[in-house]
Amino acid sequence: MKCAIYSRVSTTDQTVRMQLEELHAYCERRGFTIVGEFSDSGISGSKESRPGLNRLMADARRRKFDAVVVYRYDRFARSLRQLVNALAEFDSLGIDFISLYEGVDTSTPTGRLTFGIFASIAEFERSLITDRVKSGQQAARRHGVKFGRPRVEVDAGHLAKLRDKGASFAAISKETGLSVGTVFRALSPAGNMQIFKSTQSH
Repeated sequence: MKCAIYSRVSTTDQTVRMQLEELHAYCERRGFTIVGEFSDSGISGSKESRPGLNRLMADARRRKFDAVVVYRYDRFARSLRQLVNALAEFDSLGIDFISLYEGVDTSTPTGRLTFGIFASIAEFERSLITDRVKSGQQAARRHGVKFGRPRVEVDAGHLAKLRDKGASFAAISKETGLSVGTVFRALSPAGNMQIFKSTQSH
């Protein structure tokens, strides 16, 4: 079986040597062929985007290996949600996931059961977070807090005049303080009949 191994340490004072030794020994015992070795050093696990991990995921999508072997979960994923998402993607690609420390191998029935439990816990956590956010927003609304972007007052006639004088969208944006997108939408033919009326009156 072709496999990739991944290791990570969070500070530059540490090395991935111990993890790599364990990973190589495990793969040798299982008769796995290591076709990719990915590491991140001095990078916190709280960062979901890491150079080594990004390369591993890219190669996984190209189906360059059949399994991913890590030393332990927290070396690989920043959260249960990230772990579940990664394992779900591996599963869709037909790639097994093995963690030495936890003794989990998704190629086995026990490993697949463990993954299912993790997925259920992650979904439960997501539901709790969603409920807390909704409750917080409802409480804030009761106290007069408004959510979303504040409405921007647009003088369509003034924008049309500037445009008629040959001003670009960027120039109009700079002069009025409006975003280029707002200017473009306000002046688009399908944008607002107010523009049509204002330009017709001049």
